[in-house]
Amino acid sequence: MDALYIHIPFCNKKCNYCDFWTFINMDHEFDFYTKNIIEEIKLYPKIEYTSIYFGGGTPSLLSLKSIESIMNSIQYKEDSEITLELNPKNMTLQNLQELRKLGINRLSIGTQSFNDKILKTLGRDHSAEDAIETYRNAIKSGFDNISLDLIFATPNQTIEELRNDLEKIKELRPNHISIYSLIWEEGTYFWKQRKEGKLSEISEDLEAEMFEEIITTLTNEGYIHYEISSFCKPGFESIHNSKYWDNKEFIGVGSGASSYFEGKRYSNKKKIYKYYEDIKMGIRPIDIETIEEIDETEKVKLSKMLGLRRVDKGIIYDKNDEAINKLISKQLLVLENDRVRLTYKGVFLANDVFVEFI
Repeated sequence: MDALYIHIPFCNKKCNYCDFWTFINMDHEFDFYTKNIIEEIKLYPKIEYTSIYFGGGTPSLLSLKSIESIMNSIQYKEDSEITLELNPKNMTLQNLQELRKLGINRLSIGTQSFNDKILKTLGRDHSAEDAIETYRNAIKSGFDNISLDLIFATPNQTIEELRNDLEKIKELRPNHISIYSLIWEEGTYFWKQRKEGKLSEISEDLEAEMFEEIITTLTNEGYIHYEISSFCKPGFESIHNSKYWDNKEFIGVGSGASSYFEGKRYSNKKKIYKYYEDIKMGIRPIDIETIEEIDETEKVKLSKMLGLRRVDKGIIYDKNDEAINKLISKQLLVLENDRVRLTYKGVFLANDVFVEFI
């Protein structure tokens, strides 16, 4: 176990599609929250981490001093992957240079689209030019491991608009791309707008056409399609996320953060004052209702389900697994050299595959 996730649940605004656990306009909490993160880290065994991931929320809202304090409280190897998610809004060259000096060596830039109209629909507070400038400044600052995160199948999006985003990716040539189909999560602004008949999803056929366009374009450009929604240049897989897909244990700190530790999956308390109360008492701020003991049977199921997300590798073939054989017969999985992986059809129907392991 050598992976640490740090949840920074603060944002300047709530995006229209977002259902993550976040707090809006709470700058006054940043310093105190940072101190509690550091105290929570102390509640776990001393570990030399090989991957650290600042996620959120918007981790880049924290001051450089706060990020430095957190980094100084963690033991990690010299070649560890240390990722920070950031919003391109108001991210200066100097900010990026300072982040690099602090030891952050991988960035995940919340680009979402290179189309300002789509960004406005999504409720993002940055422009396409902000994202491009941030990416280029990151390279100038010495970052050579950068992921661009995008969303497709947004309301009213056309295939031509998607192709324009892909053309911009081809121009910028990032090391890593995460590109997700929009999910209409209950309780979000989009969900409410759809319920009121003001917004609608694009058709399933168009979404499938878009996903096919993404896979074809990026693989033709030399990217490895190594996870359902992830593409990278050789040698630039996300080490941290790969640990999740390999069903490795990890520690998550911060309000609402999830962990898989000592054979249990659980989440921290979401209400920030309850999170603070537990830290003050010197106990891990775990929401006991979320604790799930992972026995060997469940571990095997999870390993298969998560491992099949690795579309380039898949999992070892178990000839006695009825679910696997059923999926092979449906041409959703293919057997190659004692391993099974998703077929092209299986990638499109991945949820139908994963439900077999729940």
